[in-house]
Amino acid sequence: MSFESQFFEDYNLGETRTTMGRTITETDIVMHAGQTGDFFPHHMNAEWCKDQPFERRIAHGTLIFSIAIGQTATEVNPEAFSKGYNRLRFIKPVFIGDTIYTEVSISDKSDDKNPKYGQVTEHVEVFNQDDEIVLACDHILLVKQKEY
Repeated sequence: MSFESQFFEDYNLGETRTTMGRTITETDIVMHAGQTGDFFPHHMNAEWCKDQPFERRIAHGTLIFSIAIGQTATEVNPEAFSKGYNRLRFIKPVFIGDTIYTEVSISDKSDDKNPKYGQVTEHVEVFNQDDEIVLACDHILLVKQKEY
């Protein structure tokens, strides 16, 4: 993990970074269910799933979101903090044994109400091993301006 100051002015529209992959396991799903209390049969009951459209258990969307965001957390910018996420979409199911990776691109920059900061939007896309998009969202950052 690296710590590097990057100010609002340093972000460039279209700049992209891609993470390494990570394979989703049954343990991931079981632990996420225990942590969240989401024991829906879509995630936990292999027999029930056989009669459902996907025919097998699917990973929680919130699990995939958490892992994907964790994948991007390799760089700490002490000049920025997360304001939240917009437009989170679970596009395709993720199954046990799928490997996901995350791509982040700077999609927008704008002024903030507080003149000490600017807003940077990172468009986040998560792909499976077949390069199919499975999740997308926008991460909003507040980033300190250089002159402050």
